[in-house]
Amino acid sequence: MTLFTPLTIGDMELPNRIVMAPLTRVRSSREGVPGPMVVEHYRQRASLGLIVTEGTYPAEAGRGFPGQPGLVTEEQLEGWRNVTAAVHDAGGRVFAQVMHAGRVTHESTTGGHTVVAPSDIAINGETRTYDGKQPYPVPHALTTDELPGIIEEFVQASRNAIDAGMDGVELHGANGYLLHQFMFPETNQRDDGYGGSLANRARFMSEVVAAVAAAIGAERVGLRISPGTSARDVLPADPADVLATYSAMADAIAPLNIAYLSVLHEDPAGSLVQEIRSRFDGPFLVNSGFGVITDRDEAEAILASGLGDAVVVGRQAIANPDLARRWQEDLPLNEPDPLTYYSHGAEGYIDYPFYEAPLAEATA
Repeated sequence: MTLFTPLTIGDMELPNRIVMAPLTRVRSSREGVPGPMVVEHYRQRASLGLIVTEGTYPAEAGRGFPGQPGLVTEEQLEGWRNVTAAVHDAGGRVFAQVMHAGRVTHESTTGGHTVVAPSDIAINGETRTYDGKQPYPVPHALTTDELPGIIEEFVQASRNAIDAGMDGVELHGANGYLLHQFMFPETNQRDDGYGGSLANRARFMSEVVAAVAAAIGAERVGLRISPGTSARDVLPADPADVLATYSAMADAIAPLNIAYLSVLHEDPAGSLVQEIRSRFDGPFLVNSGFGVITDRDEAEAILASGLGDAVVVGRQAIANPDLARRWQEDLPLNEPDPLTYYSHGAEGYIDYPFYEAPLAEATA
C-alpha cells in the first residue's frame, strides 16, 4: 500500500490516498454563498484522492465565522452546485464537511441567532465577528427537547449537500465545535441522558452520525474527530476518560458501516488512536496534527506502518493544488503562506502555481 494505491470508501474509489483536510478559508459571502473564487479553489485540487470542504454550517445558529459558507439556503446550495460540477468535471471527488460551531461563535456572526451548547459555559476569549472582535457569550444550554431539532439540522444540511452534488458529507466532531463539546465534562455538565457518564457524553455524536447515515446512506458519511486534543477550552485531561468516551462512540457507530473515520491526533501510532481504529474497523483516515507540516515521507510512513488507510493533508494542499503529482513525481513544492490562510482575496487561495518544468528540463 502506497499513497498512490486506490482506496474504496463507501461505494466510491479514490485514485490515491491523499485527502485534502477541511480547511477554514472564509472566502464566501456574508450570506454564506460560495462564489467563483471558491469554485476555482476546489477545482484546482481535484487530483487529490478526496477533497473535504471547509466546515459548512447546517443552521444560522451554527455559523462560526464571518466568510464561512452554509448548507441552508437555496443560494448557498446553488453556489455549491457550481463547486461540485467543477470538481467532477476535473475528475475529482468532494465531501462537504458539516460543522455546527456550538458555543464557538457570537450573535454578531450568527445574525442574531442564539448561541447554543451542551451547557451554559462560555469560552474564555474573543472571537472575530462581522462587528469586530467580541468576547464569547455564555451560550444557551440546549434542553433535551431541543436536541432532536439540532440532529434534524445536521440531517437536512446533509441532504442539501447531496442535492448540491456532493459525493458525501463529513460530520465535524472535532476541534471544540458542537459535537466535540458534548464529549467532555469541561464543556458538558448535563444531568440528562446526554451528560454525566461517558456513554451519555458520547451519545449525541453517535446519534447525529446514525441519523445522517439513515437519511443519505452510510456509504456517503464520514466523521472527523480529535480525541485527546485541546481546542477552544475543550481540555481533556484524563487519558483514561478520553479513551473510554471515544471507545463508546466508536462502538456505537461501527455497526453503521459509514464511509470512514478521520482522526486528528499528533500521535497516530499511539494506543488511543489505534484502539479507536480497532473498534471502528472501517476505512481510517489519519491527520497527524498541527505541530509540523505533513510531508511525503511522513505520509508514506503512516501508510507503510499500517496506521491508517489514507493521510489527511492541510497546509501542503493549500500551497500545492497539484500536490498528488508533485509527491508522486518527487517535484519541488510551493511554500504555504500563513498570512493568507484567513484573508479574503485570491492571494494565497487560488494563485499558488501548478508545477511547470524549467525550460531546460522541458526541452530535454
